[in-house]
Amino acid sequence: MVFKIIALALMASFYICYFAKMISQKKQGIDTDQLGKGKVGFVKFIEVTLKTSTYLLPAIEVASIVFYTGSVNDVLRIIGLIILALGVVAFIVSVLQMKDNWRAGVQREEKTELVTTGIYCVSRNPAFLGFDLMYIGIMIAFFNWYLCVATCLVMVLFHLQIVNVEEDFLIEAFGDEYIKYRKKVCRYFGRKFWI
Repeated sequence: MVFKIIALALMASFYICYFAKMISQKKQGIDTDQLGKGKVGFVKFIEVTLKTSTYLLPAIEVASIVFYTGSVNDVLRIIGLIILALGVVAFIVSVLQMKDNWRAGVQREEKTELVTTGIYCVSRNPAFLGFDLMYIGIMIAFFNWYLCVATCLVMVLFHLQIVNVEEDFLIEAFGDEYIKYRKKVCRYFGRKFWI
């Protein structure tokens, strides 16, 4: 029962941060949710599918936690909760450091700044990393095949979003500044010291 409470509390912290940031930006006239808006073709497909699946996955996760009756041993469950906690921390720090430049999806109309300091020194996509770590942690701690398939699908969609939408947009918006940054910092985690 303790593991379930910890997992649900960590998930709640994650989504409270997510929605509080969106509400805060909305009060400033910033439309944070740009997924699927003004997009066409494959990009629209990726973003709409990603948006839909990121609303469905938490329901599967909560059901997997609340109704869990499996036999994952306590060591794996603790490892999963540690990974989950790291994901929550990475996401919250990334959103705070991104300030009002943070968006879900890309928006070409509003000019934002390229953030390369803080957590962005070791990850070009720490918010995505936070999502992925949270999903992986829950999957390890409360494993079932439905959760596994849903988690893998959403992680693939996040990767497609980064590679096919976000990175192209950042090259277009920031040019050489982003290209130099990309050469120094890994997509998910790490710095390239050999450059």
